[in-house]
Amino acid sequence: MTISTVRAVNRLTKRWAAAQPPDGGTGTVFTAAGVWPLLALLADGAGGAAREELARAVGIPAGAAAGAAAGAARELLAALAGVRGLRTATGLWARDALPLEEAWRAKLPAGALGTLTGDAGAETAVLDAWASDRTGGLIERMPVSLQEDTRFVLASALALRLKWIRPFYEEPGHVAEGPWADRLLPLLVRSTSLLDRVRVAHGPAGPVTLLEVVGDTGVDVHLVLGEPDAPAGETLGAGIDVVTRALPATGADLLPEGKPGPGLSVTTVPAVSRRPRLTARTVAFDVRAEHDLLEQARLFGLESASDSSRGHFPGISAEPLAIGSARQAALARFGAEGFEAAAVTALMAVAGSAPPALRYRVRWAEVRFDRPFGFLAVHRASRLVLAAGWISEPGTVSE
Repeated sequence: MTISTVRAVNRLTKRWAAAQPPDGGTGTVFTAAGVWPLLALLADGAGGAAREELARAVGIPAGAAAGAAAGAARELLAALAGVRGLRTATGLWARDALPLEEAWRAKLPAGALGTLTGDAGAETAVLDAWASDRTGGLIERMPVSLQEDTRFVLASALALRLKWIRPFYEEPGHVAEGPWADRLLPLLVRSTSLLDRVRVAHGPAGPVTLLEVVGDTGVDVHLVLGEPDAPAGETLGAGIDVVTRALPATGADLLPEGKPGPGLSVTTVPAVSRRPRLTARTVAFDVRAEHDLLEQARLFGLESASDSSRGHFPGISAEPLAIGSARQAALARFGAEGFEAAAVTALMAVAGSAPPALRYRVRWAEVRFDRPFGFLAVHRASRLVLAAGWISEPGTVSE
């Protein structure tokens, strides 16, 4: 995938994180990588103000060569299909009577086109089955409510599953302070000699600590912890800058002793070998969210496009069309053995052991994610952020 496309998607992720800060409930999860290709396809068929706004949202100039946005969408989807452990799909279901422009239809991924017959019950069942099948059952329903004037549904699905190279072990227990104090938590613990798996950077809202958890498919998950009073959106934004290498960060092997970052302590301890040690403690989590993209229509370039008093997509159809709904359903699960995340995005157009001798002294870093924190699932080679979110509530301890 091209660097320009990766940067455009990551910019949308960062804007989304800033514009929709996590709530005070269980947290949130979202994936701009599921929204961006759909917006790019719409931009390619849009006209007037809608084209300008969509082009700005996807980061491709409205005056670019014809097909540039749709071409970038196809290129991104093809590249994502080559990522191990990641499943992606795009679908378009249109009314029989809707005349689609052949030039725009030809830019859709192969096998994407389906039909809406007017039977809302049967169509809903088909869309739900598609969402479930394309995400391996992680998302069971298409986030759309069909209406009498629905002309087409444009949807994407993304499902990611990976195993940790070095698993955690589960250690249910308590933390002494913070919003999760005195609760039995599903704590996860592991150790490594690679101190640079944890890094500290300084963002606009203060220092942030990142822990890189390496997956077996070329995708890694980065946990992001800021200061207790730092806004969640800014903490996530700083994390995105670090993983995309826009903001420098220092590994624990080079940090001073003491508490050089949120949740992080570095010291020197007696040990049985010369190897340094990093101990990471976090919690298992399972977070779900549904987003109404029209509530933030300006962010996604959908302000003009959702005005049903006129049509906005002459490049898609001669019939006047407007966006009637735009939603995303997403989830993320982090456990001892691995991580999984999924999202379905739908845009609907309507008319309009015993201790041995301690012979050495080594550097020991310990990092704790035992209060609300963020996470980023990142494709290692391209630095594309596939999913992002915030954990306000940890998972529960199973019997």
